[in-house]
Amino acid sequence: MAIRIFIYDDSTDRRDSLKALLSLNDNLKFIGEASNCKNAIQDIESCYPDVVLMDINMPEVDGLEGLKLIKNKFPEVKVLMQTAYDDSEKIFTSIKNGASGYILKNDKPQRILQAIEEVSEGGAAMNPAIAQKVLDYFKPSKKKSPLSPKENEVLSFLAEGLSYKMVADKLGVSYTTINTHTKRIYEKLHISSLGEAIAYFYKNLKS
Repeated sequence: MAIRIFIYDDSTDRRDSLKALLSLNDNLKFIGEASNCKNAIQDIESCYPDVVLMDINMPEVDGLEGLKLIKNKFPEVKVLMQTAYDDSEKIFTSIKNGASGYILKNDKPQRILQAIEEVSEGGAAMNPAIAQKVLDYFKPSKKKSPLSPKENEVLSFLAEGLSYKMVADKLGVSYTTINTHTKRIYEKLHISSLGEAIAYFYKNLKS
């Protein structure tokens, strides 16, 4: 069964070149086109594509809005976003709104065909430069600790599995002092258990 494809792009030339590209592959079938997403719901209902090639910047109703409309009503339809430049904010908005992939208009023809096949099979197609941006965006960031240096020190010992008494001995202070530090740690981190404090330490503070 050929993969059924609908194209949204406000450039007639771009739509024509995509149609020509699709016609070279027996596994892909062009089934419809539009210059914006004004009638997105009707377009999908009447043509029912497997994959939508979605331009982002279009007049009236753009690709980001079209993506939301389509995924809301037809979650099973795969939407492959395409744009002329790698705008980080639009990439993340597209991904959060359910896009299956993201290609640049200047990607090689072979790469565009491959991306269509990848998303139709349930994969996530992404231009390598964009994939790197996405990875960087989702990397855990080391937060500046809201704790004092002494509280950080106490928390790091507790995270190693030391008891209050052992931490007190190590720092040469009383058990009560460690207890006070721990209470302050809980207050500053808005948590209520040692387990949460340790999880916070490993996620945000441990280098």
